[in-house]
Amino acid sequence: MAAALYDIPLTRIDGTATTLAPWRGDVLLVVNVASQCGFTPQYTGLEALHRAHEGAGLRVLGFPCDQFGHQEPGTEQEIAAFCSARFDVTFPMFKKVEVNGANAHPLFRLLKAAKPGLLGTEAIKWNFTKFLVGRDGRVLRRYGPGDTPEQIEGDIVKALASRPTAEFTVMPTD
Repeated sequence: MAAALYDIPLTRIDGTATTLAPWRGDVLLVVNVASQCGFTPQYTGLEALHRAHEGAGLRVLGFPCDQFGHQEPGTEQEIAAFCSARFDVTFPMFKKVEVNGANAHPLFRLLKAAKPGLLGTEAIKWNFTKFLVGRDGRVLRRYGPGDTPEQIEGDIVKALASRPTAEFTVMPTD
């Protein structure tokens, strides 16, 4: 599954095509975000996590989604400007995606299948659902919108303390 995770095509908020491959071996916190949600102030905590732990290998990744109460109606340019001006967001942001339904982005399909929610349901219930992915590409935890960045920091620190598996270890050459 880890290889598939890193191969999924993604589009950055500026339109640049990418995958998660540049962050292979890092700890990822994947979050579906929205600009007009009651949980939007969590951007402050997400940015604080990013700044505090980026040097240790944490990558917070924001994926705007407009599937919950039409709380992300803006264009990518408007979303980027809002995040920058209001919350000084410097972590990577991506193009708006759907996280549920027939058009759910493949990344969120994979994350939801790996860590179903309450009572085994895969559907994401609201904005600011978070998925913690370990250095080896395994989905470690799923957090609900009410789980604040500050509350999950301990799990992130534990994940950062783990060493990458042999798959990611650089072997010396002769």
